[in-house]
Amino acid sequence: MDFFSDEYYMKMALAEAEEALMQNEVPIGAVIVLNDKIIGRGHNLTQNLHDVSAHAEMQAITAAANFLGAKYLNDCTLYVTLEPCIMCAGAIAWAQMGKVVWAATDPKKGFSLTNYPILHPKTIVKKGVLAAESESILKKFFAQKRRNL
Repeated sequence: MDFFSDEYYMKMALAEAEEALMQNEVPIGAVIVLNDKIIGRGHNLTQNLHDVSAHAEMQAITAAANFLGAKYLNDCTLYVTLEPCIMCAGAIAWAQMGKVVWAATDPKKGFSLTNYPILHPKTIVKKGVLAAESESILKKFFAQKRRNL
């Protein structure tokens, strides 16, 4: 049984999203948890690294795999502030993530739009945890971007 709640860990992911925002990145954050301990965290770094693959989930997966010294994260839970894209869902599948929890659904680029079972068959999915908070930070970011055009 988890000591902390899904909301607690999603707040940690939202803190990562805030870090992305401070770096003028799309404010998406992620943390990976194993046995009530955050073993990987990340936020979008696509602008700063000039790398389209530097999504929050990818950063967190790399950090967690490095922490464990292993590529499979089947006993871990990924908390991410926005539904993963197809690329990230593929990485989540390859890592055999045990559980994925996301806040806001991505109606434009979320992997579930494909209606294809991308994730590992044993991966548990939970949606909508602190969705309003995640949507709020994303909407503010893109509204500011539009104002600056």
